[in-house]
Amino acid sequence: MTTPPNKSTERKDEKLIMDAGDISRAMIRIAHEIVERNKGVKDLALVGIRTGGVHLAHRLVKRIQSIEGVQVPIGELDITLYRDDLALRKNQPILRKTSVPFDMTNKVVVLVDDVLFTGRTIRAAMDGLMDLGRPEEIQLAVLVDRGHRQLPIKANYIGKNLPTARDEQVQVLLEEAREDDRVVILKA
Repeated sequence: MTTPPNKSTERKDEKLIMDAGDISRAMIRIAHEIVERNKGVKDLALVGIRTGGVHLAHRLVKRIQSIEGVQVPIGELDITLYRDDLALRKNQPILRKTSVPFDMTNKVVVLVDDVLFTGRTIRAAMDGLMDLGRPEEIQLAVLVDRGHRQLPIKANYIGKNLPTARDEQVQVLLEEAREDDRVVILKA
């Protein structure tokens, strides 16, 4: 059997945490939890944080549509200029597109990201959202919560809690990025 082009195979220095089936089940569960917590999808919108969060947000929108029969608005957020370590970086940041094509006023916005770590990315995303409008509420959905928070931020929806060592790397690989769907820990 040959490996399809542009698809990676499991490396020897990585440990598989979630496979494609695990990720799919987590997305289904989170979509149901979002609908249940918000008692439907009225005034609901999803915003994915680039890059992995955007892919997962699109998957959640499809799942929610299959549950409720309604397409919820979706946006894509680049947080690069809101990062608190921007001045510490040696290389120029690469800016990507932010697209939130709906009015956030009085909406419940579910921010979506792949991994929740220190909380600094989510803080930056909330700053970015607030520059675009004033949502009624911001909720957070992540595929993996690996702990080690530096800010008082907690996810409302979690695919998997994954206790990690601080020096370990968690990677979420998705087929939208031409990978096989999986979550791995890279050995330090």
